[in-house]
Amino acid sequence: MNDEGLVDSAILLMALGEDAAAEVFRHLAPKEVHKLGEAMSRIRTTSRDKVDAVLARFHGASAGLSTLVENTDEYLKSVLRRALGEERAGLLLGRILQGGDVAGIESLKWMDPRSVAELIRNEHPQIVASILVHLDREHAAATLLEFDEALRNDVVLRIATLDGLQPSAMRELDQVLTRVLAGSDAHERTRLGGSKAAAEIIARFGGTAEVATLDAIREHDAGLAQAIADLMFTFDDLDRLDDRAIQLLLREVQSESLVVALKGADAAFRERVFGNMSQRAAETLREDLESKGPVRLSEVEAEQKEILKIARRLADEGQIAIGGGGGDAVV
Repeated sequence: MNDEGLVDSAILLMALGEDAAAEVFRHLAPKEVHKLGEAMSRIRTTSRDKVDAVLARFHGASAGLSTLVENTDEYLKSVLRRALGEERAGLLLGRILQGGDVAGIESLKWMDPRSVAELIRNEHPQIVASILVHLDREHAAATLLEFDEALRNDVVLRIATLDGLQPSAMRELDQVLTRVLAGSDAHERTRLGGSKAAAEIIARFGGTAEVATLDAIREHDAGLAQAIADLMFTFDDLDRLDDRAIQLLLREVQSESLVVALKGADAAFRERVFGNMSQRAAETLREDLESKGPVRLSEVEAEQKEILKIARRLADEGQIAIGGGGGDAVV
């Protein structure tokens, strides 16, 4: 959204009223809430023509509206509290209205990756790992790419082996960033890390960083590295391969295995497979799929894994490229 669009959106939300504006905020991402909140806090008055133009663009019905709200700050506080709750709204309001920093782990969500990296790079790698699993995967990946390779690999390995944090550990962790996280249940662990979290982060590295990180984990624990690789590239991801790669893959797969695997595939991917076969082979495959009775999910998943193994072998041989989440890396 450009600056003009951001200002117009802020004017529209202020013209809609607190209830409607709060409902809009509930559907926005944190960064969008922050940007709109800052824009709203800067608007004190605006011309009637500007308001009318904004309302017209969004098919508003209040052509004569010229005054927005009497107290912008109070309006914004009320809207954010209704939309986000007292705790989350308080974190945002301190940053938007006073220009201060939001303390604690929550504050990192509003910092750019380089700033986050500078803030935590000298902490123990286990603390860094525990902090980064609180960020969205793209933000965490971008932060990790600011580290040197040794630290990055160490932290990702710790993320992959992190299966939860006790509330006491959560409190100690947040004290590193000056604020205790609210809402922890005294008797429950919070699921944060694990191989899935590591896979989602590594997949956003792309390029040599992705390969190097997986290799480093493989040296420590080959099984864990394979589990992460499996999560990074699933059967559904085969649809991202180009037609040539699919054709090469199909040559290596047994017909019966393909039939079972495709029982669990969506219609669009099936059509891609048919389109990369000869007409006769495609007709035969269609008939086999139609005549094949119900298949256990475990059997479908087993055959899909076998086909993925073939895809990875072809990638290792350089015959096909399996792209990661962040680029054209080959795994």
